[in-house]
Amino acid sequence: MGTITRSFANNITTSGVLLPASLNNNSIANVTAYNAAIATGNMVLISSQTANNSASISFTSGINSTYKEYQFYFINIRPATDNSDFLFQGSTDGGSNYGLTITSTHFSTYHDEADTGTNLSYSTAGDLAQSTAFQELSQDTGNGSDECGSGVLQIFNPASTTYVKHFINNMNDYNSNDYSTEHFTAGYFNTTSAINAIQFKMSSGNIADGTILMYGIV
Repeated sequence: MGTITRSFANNITTSGVLLPASLNNNSIANVTAYNAAIATGNMVLISSQTANNSASISFTSGINSTYKEYQFYFINIRPATDNSDFLFQGSTDGGSNYGLTITSTHFSTYHDEADTGTNLSYSTAGDLAQSTAFQELSQDTGNGSDECGSGVLQIFNPASTTYVKHFINNMNDYNSNDYSTEHFTAGYFNTTSAINAIQFKMSSGNIADGTILMYGIV
């Protein structure tokens, strides 16, 4: 790309005008080919599921050694029960059981609509220490018609049989008390077995609606 850039630069006048000599079939083809190479192939949509008063959403296929990183995008996740937490867990047996050992950390920050309350704090209720419980991704999401949560979860190299499996989550939700709350969660599944399924659910009640997209990162 350096040669292409220099070719264009050598044909720009002091007043910033691009001379006709710089535009030819080869230069345009090279620029187009370069842009196409860097603009595609980074994220591959593997699966998409939409909740409809669902007890849980599980991804039991497509998680394998094909990709070193998987990303789950949460779009307008709304609980059926007010003040519910959004949770997830992993499986090494294709989804027959969800209860892998997790150690994690969790903190959050919030700001209310009335501009009267702000906070940044560590959440001991949101972390796990060698626990097989479901991991919190958000807390106290409201179930009003306009309330929901959205965010993204990254899981790294789940198919590894050598290392533990790290994850990072960032999610924002509309708290039932009219707060915008940002949640930051990270940790690892303390297993060297390959993880091949992931499940999401609420701490209480069903997932009323919302969509989860699963991408593989090339």
